[in-house]
Amino acid sequence: MEPITVLIVDDHAVVRQGIRAFLETQDDIHVVAEAASGREAVHQAIRHAPDVVLMDLVMPGMDGVQATREIKRVSPRSQIIVLTSYHDDEHIFPAIRAGALSYLLKDVTPEELVDAVRRAARGEAVLHPRVAARLIQELHAERNQPERETPPAFADLTQRELEVLRLIAEGLSNAEIARRLVISERTVKSHVSNILSKLHLADRTQAAVFAWKQGLMRSEEDTDS
Repeated sequence: MEPITVLIVDDHAVVRQGIRAFLETQDDIHVVAEAASGREAVHQAIRHAPDVVLMDLVMPGMDGVQATREIKRVSPRSQIIVLTSYHDDEHIFPAIRAGALSYLLKDVTPEELVDAVRRAARGEAVLHPRVAARLIQELHAERNQPERETPPAFADLTQRELEVLRLIAEGLSNAEIARRLVISERTVKSHVSNILSKLHLADRTQAAVFAWKQGLMRSEEDTDS
């Protein structure tokens, strides 16, 4: 059988080198490329169409969520394993919705990582226990909540992105949104970038106008009344 081809994406060279050194001790795994940024990862995915991508999330420029979305577009057969230090909702749900198959934390053992790579190559997901627990909690919460109608124009946005968009439309700055939602300003910037990308808009002003025109804010008012 052909070896499993892997692309390693992380902005820290020492992390990439450590992962590569271990993976290359496995006869059935071949590291075809490394990338230090999301944008570089997309280029390498186009070039190599790897079976598996090990994806860090927090990187300068294009982050791991954006890179995951783009790689699934340009190389749909590539299975993406998120390998990160973050296990909060602000990272888990956007990554899964962007197309990641598996979500692991960097405290994973080398043996567990290799097993996840082999499973991903077969299309099988592996989730860190903390991540699996959060996903199950979220599914239960969504099942027990009444349906909330969202205008069709925003169907691709996550619930958190919709929250951010509503606050943008209310005129709040990134710092104000961060305080309102109790998240970091960096996370807000990431959400804003995702919103603009998904809605094909140039800036937050256009996003605010679009939200009002498409009835998103009216939907919010109807829900509150």
